[in-house]
Amino acid sequence: MEERYSKAETLALRRKHIGPSCKVFFAKDPLKIVRAQGQYMFDDKGEKYLDCINNVAHVGHSHPHVIKAATKQMELLNTNSRFLHDNLVQYAQRLTATLPEKLSVCYFVNSGSEANDLALRLARQYHGHQDVITLENAYHGHVTSLIDISPYKFNQLGKDSKKEFVHVAPSPDIYRGKYREDHPDPASAYAEEVKKIIEEAQKNGRKIAAFIAESMQSCGGQVIPPVGYFQKVAEYVHAAGGLFIADEVQVGFGRVGKHFWAFQLQGEDFVPDIVTMGKPIGNGHPMSCVVTTREIAESFGASGMEYFNTFGGNPVSCAIGLAVLEVIEKEDLQGNATRVGNYLLELLAEQKEKHPLVGDIRGVGLFVGVDLVKDQQKRTPATAEALHLIYKLKEHHILLSADGPHRNILKFKPPMCFTMEDAKHVVETIDALLTEMEEATGMKTENNVSTNAQCKRKTTEGSSQPEGANESIGHMNGAACRQENGLYSKKPSLSSKRIRT
Repeated sequence: MEERYSKAETLALRRKHIGPSCKVFFAKDPLKIVRAQGQYMFDDKGEKYLDCINNVAHVGHSHPHVIKAATKQMELLNTNSRFLHDNLVQYAQRLTATLPEKLSVCYFVNSGSEANDLALRLARQYHGHQDVITLENAYHGHVTSLIDISPYKFNQLGKDSKKEFVHVAPSPDIYRGKYREDHPDPASAYAEEVKKIIEEAQKNGRKIAAFIAESMQSCGGQVIPPVGYFQKVAEYVHAAGGLFIADEVQVGFGRVGKHFWAFQLQGEDFVPDIVTMGKPIGNGHPMSCVVTTREIAESFGASGMEYFNTFGGNPVSCAIGLAVLEVIEKEDLQGNATRVGNYLLELLAEQKEKHPLVGDIRGVGLFVGVDLVKDQQKRTPATAEALHLIYKLKEHHILLSADGPHRNILKFKPPMCFTMEDAKHVVETIDALLTEMEEATGMKTENNVSTNAQCKRKTTEGSSQPEGANESIGHMNGAACRQENGLYSKKPSLSSKRIRT
């Protein structure tokens, strides 16, 4: 298919007509993508790129079953949800069947931002409280109400940008956070920080409406909360009259492999009060959802204000949502996430043994982060190195992103059809590029390899796998086997603009 404009013309028109705050990937040489299939994207020159970042195309780009469902329904009818239609109730029934029983009432909307905004309204209506507890580096959406509770965004506006009704708790990051992997009970320690925030807020006459957290922080650096953290936080928040909102916009729909929802990694005894979802729900079609309990929904309705969304839950969106659920099940994409995710973690762990630039490997299913460091002992973020690596991977036709508060975390969250071969190809390319970078800058690897080899021998005597590795969850930081390394002194001059993906 011939393109209407050249890449240069498209870029010029974008600069003319699209707001300058709307950034593109790889700003120095942006890609013009014209089609995609499965886990691959194709540019205007016909070049194929392996997509390691697109958690929107959840079951694969241009999936034929999803396209067929959308086309068939579009040919018949698309209208708002004030008319009765089977697709709406059928999808709500199928979707809630994946959740704990008490989460049974749906509100369909059009984006993750809209879902999180509505979740805040539900929580604030429930007991009439206003204040929200959020996490360091959190991102929950781009509308005003969510910028207010997203430190990832409002911190960019200056030190006085936090609103008085917002309280920021430490991110439960056991690699870079306040309580690390050597702490005897990091889950309780991080939860106690939330308890202190609640107590301080109450002393000042404030009332907590909600605690909101991504079930695993994505923009915050691929952070996996320690098991038990959410249960303890929920206990403290409920005692204060607040609700627990689990944001599954980026991590839901089977991405973690073993479970359909990432919050289920915390254990069967944890059930949030509200769950928000988006991105993968429609495989690229703009739809999202808020699911809550009957009690909370009735409280929201008791306000006397009708809730209506023109496009939320329309027949086409619901047909697409149903098709996505069918593909996840029929193609065993949860099983694929577990198998390929385990393999990817295993391959990346080998790179940690070889390269001093690799500080930590953490992940569950097809949600994996690689924390790049200049110094393994000090855990100094390797921001410039991460950006350099991202650009070099692009030259090798692999699309990966870097994020986190220091923008030094390589983020893997590919379409769920990602394969063993894809994982092997990406890691082999990263291996070669890291070797090239280390050789070019004189970073020594001999001592690091020796130290890690000793560490591996020690763990083999006990357990050769990190706890939970057989469930596609890993946090491989070599706590007892760190050493000081040479610093990466030559900084590539690349754009460090932060773009959420």
